[in-house]
Amino acid sequence: MARAATTTDAFNAVAEPRRRQILDVLATSAAGERSVNELVAALRMSQPLVSKHLRVLREVGLVDVRDEGRRRMYRLNGQPLQPIYDWVKTYERSWSRRFEQLDVVLAELKNAELKNAEPREAELEETEHGDGGSDE
Repeated sequence: MARAATTTDAFNAVAEPRRRQILDVLATSAAGERSVNELVAALRMSQPLVSKHLRVLREVGLVDVRDEGRRRMYRLNGQPLQPIYDWVKTYERSWSRRFEQLDVVLAELKNAELKNAEPREAELEETEHGDGGSDE
């Protein structure tokens, strides 16, 4: 089975970890956009590598670019991520149920631990205060 080209959809584009890193930086940018050189500095990647990944992200529509003088400014376009979100959302219900079940188990374990700790604390108090006898 032939593998889909990286530039055909967002699923393939974000499969590459470095592209996800670029998207993360753009998503958390206070200015809302970054130049190639700013991305290079933030990610500690070479300029050609960042440019290569930006080209792929631009081709699938995940980033928009505008010229600002001699600089190219990149901004995240989240709309193409919608199919990924929709797909992951179906699993979210399952995760939520499992986390709720885990919360119940953890609460039961905590209660059992507290119940076991009470008799031990009583024993310690008895040991500290003695058996009622006097050491005088």
